Amino acid sequence: MPDYTAEDVLRKCDELNVRFVHLQFSDILGVTKNVAIPVDQVEKALDGQLLFDGSSIHGFVRIEESDMLLKADPATFAVFPWKANDKGGSTARLICDVLNPDGTPFDGCPRTCLKRVLAEASEMGYMMYAGPEAEFFLFHLDEDGRPTTRTHDQGSYFDLSPVDLGEAARRDMVLALEDMGFEVEASHHEVAPGQHEIDFRYEDALTAADNILTFKVVVRTIARRHNLHATFMPKPVHGVNGSGMHTHQSLFVGERNAFYDPDAPNGLSRVCLNYIAGLLRHARGFTAVTNPLVNSYKRLVPGYEAPVNVAWSYRNRSPLIRVPSRRGLSTRAELRSPDPSANPYLALAVTLKAGLQGIKEDLEPPPPVDRNVYELSEKERRELGIASLPGSLEEALDELEKDEVIQQALGEHIFEYFVNAKRIEAEVYRTQVHEWELDQYLAVF
Repeated sequence: MPDYTAEDVLRKCDELNVRFVHLQFSDILGVTKNVAIPVDQVEKALDGQLLFDGSSIHGFVRIEESDMLLKADPATFAVFPWKANDKGGSTARLICDVLNPDGTPFDGCPRTCLKRVLAEASEMGYMMYAGPEAEFFLFHLDEDGRPTTRTHDQGSYFDLSPVDLGEAARRDMVLALEDMGFEVEASHHEVAPGQHEIDFRYEDALTAADNILTFKVVVRTIARRHNLHATFMPKPVHGVNGSGMHTHQSLFVGERNAFYDPDAPNGLSRVCLNYIAGLLRHARGFTAVTNPLVNSYKRLVPGYEAPVNVAWSYRNRSPLIRVPSRRGLSTRAELRSPDPSANPYLALAVTLKAGLQGIKEDLEPPPPVDRNVYELSEKERRELGIASLPGSLEEALDELEKDEVIQQALGEHIFEYFVNAKRIEAEVYRTQVHEWELDQYLAVF
């Protein structure tokens, strides 16, 4: 995507007849927030002078200190491929950092959190690149326009029409993303009925996280135009595969991929092995962030291709981390546990921090596991030293509270609010009476 300056944005708004601009940012829980402004207010947003009520956003500030500022990043300027209104004119988007009233960075801003960890990587000489792959489901709407879990097809992995009835919607999503500057590399039907994936080119980590925010907006908007609902819920349907957000990660030094060493076995540098070791050591600690919903742990179960074992491998897709076979500039580690409900800024921040810690401590990863981990017995996994990811949100939060490295990545403000909010979510779920319980017990006891 073009690296626009503030002056470029003002010029492009005029050239493209932009009438409205959506200022986007993320709350701590990963929900995209949006403020629409007329184009004549864009300069104020670019200067970081646009006030909003921070007390109305989850995890930001209290009502008695509600004034906060949005500062739009001109490099994120893009025009949505739909019109603002019937009279013509375009709608653009800018992604924002959240500032305190005095103009200083706000500790609760997830984008600022990622920037802070990226600065730590830069001090070590590295730039992080990432390629998240966010899967999603397309479901029918009911007669009142509410989403259902009825799928629009019975397709499976890589199927085409007429089996994949969502192909037209997915095609329009790809075209819209390309119009916004995304370089889409592939799109296809996923394993479960109604499940899809659109892959776009890896970018520097900040741009990658920004792209996920916009990707979700575009996918949902286009789905609605096809009378469908797009959901990034990790496990909306029992008995089929859930949706993941496999995240490919690599570190660069200038134009050189620091994960690649042509003289090393399998082409992996010491930096790459250290990074993988760091991810493995802190995996249980960062899982609450990469898999933040009660529902996330319905996906992280054996039998549906989601990783539940803390191990790594070349090519093998059953462990937590896979190293794809491509080498050179494409050398990377694929972390397979995150799901698309995660806040992309926080997910990249905590996984980068874990990898950097592995480099700092010169950690050695365990031997790669080239067997199907799903088929190993508990005894075999224990003998190989393979731990499991947390089995519930409560357990994941317990692990996060033990991991000081991941807490440092989040910062005190985000860590405390995130844990408190998620403890409440887990407790509300625990105390609810669910349909399964009624089906199992009501007529029996």
